[in-house]
Amino acid sequence: MTFVEYKMLNPFQRFGYNFMKFFKGIPGAIGRFFKALGRGIVNFFKAIVNGFKNYGVTFVKGDWATKLSYLIFGVGDLSKGKIYKGVLFFLSEVLYILYITFFGWQYISKFGTLGTVETHTIQKGIVKQQVFGDNSMLILLYSVLTIVITAVVFVIYIANIKDAYKHQLMRERGEKPTTLREDVRDFLDGKYHITLLSFPVLMISIFNILPLIFMILIAFTNYDKAHMPPGTLFTWVGLDNFTSLFDIVNTPKKAKTFLELTEWTLIWAVVATFTNYILGMIVALMINKKGIKLKALWRTLFVITIAVPQFVSLLLMNQMLQTNGAINVLLTDISQLFGGGKVEIQFLNSSTLMARMTVIIVNIWVGIPYTILSMSGILMNIPEDLYESARIDGASPFKTFTAITLPYMIFVTTPQLITQFVGNINNFNVIYLLTGGGPSTEAYYQAGRTDILVTWLFTLTMSSQDYGLAASIGILVFIVCATLSLIIYNNSKSMKDEEAFS
Repeated sequence: MTFVEYKMLNPFQRFGYNFMKFFKGIPGAIGRFFKALGRGIVNFFKAIVNGFKNYGVTFVKGDWATKLSYLIFGVGDLSKGKIYKGVLFFLSEVLYILYITFFGWQYISKFGTLGTVETHTIQKGIVKQQVFGDNSMLILLYSVLTIVITAVVFVIYIANIKDAYKHQLMRERGEKPTTLREDVRDFLDGKYHITLLSFPVLMISIFNILPLIFMILIAFTNYDKAHMPPGTLFTWVGLDNFTSLFDIVNTPKKAKTFLELTEWTLIWAVVATFTNYILGMIVALMINKKGIKLKALWRTLFVITIAVPQFVSLLLMNQMLQTNGAINVLLTDISQLFGGGKVEIQFLNSSTLMARMTVIIVNIWVGIPYTILSMSGILMNIPEDLYESARIDGASPFKTFTAITLPYMIFVTTPQLITQFVGNINNFNVIYLLTGGGPSTEAYYQAGRTDILVTWLFTLTMSSQDYGLAASIGILVFIVCATLSLIIYNNSKSMKDEEAFS
């Protein structure tokens, strides 16, 4: 379709054309994504090869101190007068050796089996004594810690070699190494970003990366209620947890639960995202329309609704929607005015359709205020001269909306839409606090009809202690969210044409 033909379409035809174009472009986008992923993997291995190459070249060209730094950290720096740095390198090696010798090795040596000696009871005369064996949980946890520490020490090892060779070259050029005072001054000036980010990166590594690695490894074990340390051991099971989610023949209940909850999770995320977005946009347009009075009041009312903690609102709605809740009481009173009987609508526990529709409607009620506030800020920043030019050209209000307001808002809010979509895939609060996953059913494995993947994961973890299966679900959810986010964002106009509305 040419540009002129596109411009001759009405707004609904354009929407349909763009909608179809988007979905037709998904296979190509996925192909480009995996192609880029492949290039990244190739470049990663190339970097490793180049690293080994530089490692050998440095050893060949290095002097005696640089060569000795390959075995003893810091010798190269100490020999060239960089005393404090050489001492730090040497101490890091000593501390690592002590850590491995007295603590780390006893766990990392059992990492392949996660323990072989179970807790058992022995008879000593007439007394039975319990003897604790290996603890698979501690073996896995401290093995991960040891692996991460080893990786950090390896980075320090490479830095030690590079620093030794760097100061060797400086000595050959007749230059002196920088002093401690000069290095401190540099870290407070030219390298201040390193100083500023060091502590946050350390905290992220401890509280995010380490638990993430641990959770990923749990997905490849049979850690569940039947294999609970220290009483019993758990061990590696490979991809069994992942295959059980797709194996309709051997694990039909788990596979049915996963596939149907995945379908409902995606439907829920799409509907929840776009209902909040569209309805929030409409209300924001109404509030910001010229001639509307008390605009500040309406915005304040929506801010107040946000100020109330969401879990309080959801728990209140849960009580109001019960059989004897406020809504049924109100409907009963209205019914009795017209000669009717008692009303007992099962909003949350009767049918799957009713429960899911209720969840979506309540989510609209709690989610729209956030959209209204962000949309109001965007609307107030659209250049007024665009509207003046449109009015001079004789554009109708509807044409102005479809040609100026809507494209501008979609352009600006595309990253927000992606964030909301991923947030709704993981929207634990609305589902869990409102329905608890119900209505319950025997057809699902530890899940209810309104459960999404994240609430099912929570139930598997807290109720049935099926940690391995829960971890595998978490990994799959992450892969889906990351892939969709990257593909959609990289193919959006917000990313391709950043200055389109500047």
